[in-house]
Amino acid sequence: MAFINDNFLKLQKNYLFADIAHRVEAYKTAHPDAPIIRLGIGDVTRPLVPAVIDALHKAVDEMAHAETFRGYGPEQGYEFLRSAIVANVFEPRGIALSADEVFVNDGAKSDTGNFGDILGRDNTICVTDPIYPVYIDSNVMAGRAGDFNNGLWSKITYCACSEENDFIPELPTKPVDMIYLCYPNNPTGTVLTRAQLKKWVDYALQTGALILYDAAYATFIRNEDVPHSIYEIEGAKECAVEFHSYSKTAGFTGLRCGFTIVPKEVTARGADGTRVHLNPLWNRRQCTKFNGTPYIVQRAAAAIYTEEGKRQVKEVVDFYLENARIMRETLMATGLKVYGGTDAPYIWFKTPEGMKSWDCWEMLLNDYALVSTPGVGFGPSGEGYIRLTAFGTREDCVEAMRRLKK
Repeated sequence: MAFINDNFLKLQKNYLFADIAHRVEAYKTAHPDAPIIRLGIGDVTRPLVPAVIDALHKAVDEMAHAETFRGYGPEQGYEFLRSAIVANVFEPRGIALSADEVFVNDGAKSDTGNFGDILGRDNTICVTDPIYPVYIDSNVMAGRAGDFNNGLWSKITYCACSEENDFIPELPTKPVDMIYLCYPNNPTGTVLTRAQLKKWVDYALQTGALILYDAAYATFIRNEDVPHSIYEIEGAKECAVEFHSYSKTAGFTGLRCGFTIVPKEVTARGADGTRVHLNPLWNRRQCTKFNGTPYIVQRAAAAIYTEEGKRQVKEVVDFYLENARIMRETLMATGLKVYGGTDAPYIWFKTPEGMKSWDCWEMLLNDYALVSTPGVGFGPSGEGYIRLTAFGTREDCVEAMRRLKK
């Protein structure tokens, strides 16, 4: 008889965004003519930029000829993309990396969830709260989370982020082994300055903890005091793995591509107490369980590092940041407390009159036909907040704010 992984039975009933989709479908059934505007799930609306489209067409044509056809590619990613990432993302910021420290993937969500494959089950976890659900759910699946009681997992340390501490998490008060940080933050849209991030790097270096740093929204940063990569902080290559995504940067939510940086210096402890380098372990994991990102998609990703690609992608990012500005200023004008929206594509606002997150979510849908995301879905500290994304069309963004002005 086959046995299941019992940890999957511990997962909460519904994945947050699946639950939202179910509720919205129920609303559409009851109100088929309602002009719904979706500002909840962070899917993009701008088309792929011309440089990317041209690269896709060229790569597809290559696949039609024997002399340029590509079959299985390298599990780590093609050299042309890995080298372009090093030269365009990290070298301009004074960060020295080699191409074999870059692992191309099918989106940051995959690797943030999968990286735990090479880490021990007994590791203790630390997360900021609220938090992107994948970080916690993947550790529940792996058996690291413990039991779920009163909205919290018993073996996870939560560092609360709220208006009381300006959404800047304090360091954990008890020893932890794995730390998840996401900045610019999803869902709150807030950021850490260099000095604030340095505290976490110093803590990890002192304690031997590993930081899993999600930098999926780094291209939205405009504040010069906010690092685009954790490796801008001295010593971070010894204690941090970093995840990047093309989904929001270049509209690749449908193409699926990102990359993970595993420096050769970063280590974790083996059973005998020795330090083990994670780069070869992750490489081994990928070679066994991942067949690589499609060639045509990697060619498309490389195109954003051309001069035309950089200009075109910046225009898209600026478009979404303008959406965020419109939403932020409109909501603030109504008297709501609003966070994010300056260095990130997310707006995080406090619900009016102390409403619960799901109650406010229902009100926004039923009264304004607006789909949002309830803050409590990201963790206990998200109760009383709503997240909006800036990835809608300009027309939808303006119309949504017009409705809320009422």
